[in-house]
Amino acid sequence: MLRWSATLLALVIVGGAGAGYLYYEHLNANIKSDKLNLGDAKDRAAETKANEAGQKALNILLIGSDARDTVENQKLGGAKDTFNGTPLADVQMLLHVSADRSNMSVVSMPRDTLLSIPKCTDPDTGEVFRSLTREITNSSLGRGGPGCTVATWEKLTDIHIDHFMMIDFGGVVSMADAIGGVPVCVDANVHSHTSTGKGSGLKLAEGTHDIKGKQALQWLRTRYGFEDDTDLARAKAQHMYMNSMVRQLRSEAKLTNPNGLRKLAEAATQAITVDDGLDSIKKMYDLATELQKVPTERITMTTMPNRYDTVQTGRVVPTEDAGKLFRLVREDIALDGKDAAKATASPSPTVTDAAAADQDIAVQVRNGTYTDSLGAARGRASAVTEVLVGKGFTDAKADASPATTEKTTVIRYPSADLQADALRVAKALGVPAGQVKQSTDVSGVTLVVGADWRSGTAYKAPVQDDRTPTSAETMNAADTSQCMHVDPAYSW
Repeated sequence: MLRWSATLLALVIVGGAGAGYLYYEHLNANIKSDKLNLGDAKDRAAETKANEAGQKALNILLIGSDARDTVENQKLGGAKDTFNGTPLADVQMLLHVSADRSNMSVVSMPRDTLLSIPKCTDPDTGEVFRSLTREITNSSLGRGGPGCTVATWEKLTDIHIDHFMMIDFGGVVSMADAIGGVPVCVDANVHSHTSTGKGSGLKLAEGTHDIKGKQALQWLRTRYGFEDDTDLARAKAQHMYMNSMVRQLRSEAKLTNPNGLRKLAEAATQAITVDDGLDSIKKMYDLATELQKVPTERITMTTMPNRYDTVQTGRVVPTEDAGKLFRLVREDIALDGKDAAKATASPSPTVTDAAAADQDIAVQVRNGTYTDSLGAARGRASAVTEVLVGKGFTDAKADASPATTEKTTVIRYPSADLQADALRVAKALGVPAGQVKQSTDVSGVTLVVGADWRSGTAYKAPVQDDRTPTSAETMNAADTSQCMHVDPAYSW
């Protein structure tokens, strides 16, 4: 992104205004774009709000596609029987830029993660893909395009995504060549190849190497040969590559080689597909300007905390720590721990209407205490309804529906005219205002008793721990000592 910024300046300086404009239009014509979010409105996260200084955080989903839709991609990706097959989103990384541009966080999701994928509609054909549960996340890309992968992330994390960028095999190779090489390190000789033909083909001797082109793609795709030969090790190698690339670009983003910069601009604009909000050089330039503000030492790479699924072998599911990690991103708390002094309490919401009298507020109470490990706490909807009635909310009623899963007690309301009523219920029960949410999934003020209130009549708000979970395996972009551990079985 930084080199693209330099490219625009180089074009004006070297090519003159007329030639620069023509080339600018040429680059614009290279860019492919698609719709940002293909999910239903009810599955989308609310737009990110500005902080007190009027600044807004940026969330960008980076997608690596395994599409074999060209001869080049087929050759690079192997798997000869999959030409023009349904593409998979084998790399998914959420890039979060803080509102004040002081830090950046990247969260990778393993491609074998089982999730709920929302209903998506293909913007080109109108085909509707029904919602799925316990589906592997990389299949989201084949359900109408990258906008369905965006919708899947928003449904899981409740984080609003502003943009996406997608690249395929050929794009990785051309970009890596244009960059001119990225240094990576292995702690032993490695050859990613098995007797049955699996593996990326990467072959490196112990030590540090500048890799580019096809070799860079092999590094990013290597699973057999790194650490425990899993997708988690592959994500770690991808983080190392990205960190090294950031350092490399920032050290060389100078106006000393206009021809090289033009080559990078060509490769970049031809290699990626973006959402409609990034479909011009000007828009990319503006984004690059924002990214450039973040110091390298404040960029943190992480992997979504996960555990192996107990039913489907080789698949993983998000853990409780994943929810915590997503909350930190959602609340714009730096994952490097340097925002400890930042106030994390939810600001008082702006309310325009007055609440009705307590006895006139209709409240539906649902049991949301179900968890995989504990099941549901019986009778919680009725018990908490009695608490509300005892406090004067005589129009409170318990929902007899089966218990659902809600980690934290929440009060939802459908429209702005009921916000004050919902906040009044929250205050009466001691539920923080930050746990009062507007949602089109409810028809009135609805209290969902979560897994954090499985017993008792008094609600105790959970104490927020704003430390990044150790299971997220953080990696700092300024750390030059990073080196991938090689599985001895793949050493030569």
